Amino acid sequence: MKPRKHSLERETKETNIALTLCLDEAEPVEIDTGVPFFDHLLTAMSFHGGFGLSLRAKGDLSVDAHHLVEDSGLVLGDAFLALTSAGPAVTRFGHAVIPMDEALSEVSVDVCGRSACVFRADFPQPLVGSFDTALIREFLLALAQRAKISLHASVREGENSHHMAESLFKALGKALAAAYTPASGRDSVSTKGTIA
Repeated sequence: MKPRKHSLERETKETNIALTLCLDEAEPVEIDTGVPFFDHLLTAMSFHGGFGLSLRAKGDLSVDAHHLVEDSGLVLGDAFLALTSAGPAVTRFGHAVIPMDEALSEVSVDVCGRSACVFRADFPQPLVGSFDTALIREFLLALAQRAKISLHASVREGENSHHMAESLFKALGKALAAAYTPASGRDSVSTKGTIA
């Protein structure tokens, strides 16, 4: 079967993003956004999700990283939606609980054709390096909206914002990978017969 792979670009006055997502191959994972900790989070998400992700992004970082992080979520969501629309039915539900030292995060995903995002985390340090942890919410909202998924993400425990964010993105990768696994032998994964 041909790998589920999709490439796209988005260019605005604020950002320029090129992305390739491959759900069936674990490599390459090549992330370069100009925001080191965001690169670290996306790399962890892709590696532990077992899917290939190439993301090159430039943005108005002289303002701050908000536009770049949010737009990266939009483009990644667009890629997931494109692969869902063009490919076979997917398992639909994914869930993961991931520890990292004292931190514990949980993510649940429903590929349902409707956008919802519930995010709960209380980061004790607002910055990890130069990365504003408030932007994690913006990334998750953008991803859920454009992928048309229900996304529930929470950091249950933690004292170190780096550990908390990283465990969250590892859980996100695992949950997305489970949700987008092909549903063998099924044309629909909804009692309605259709998603949305």
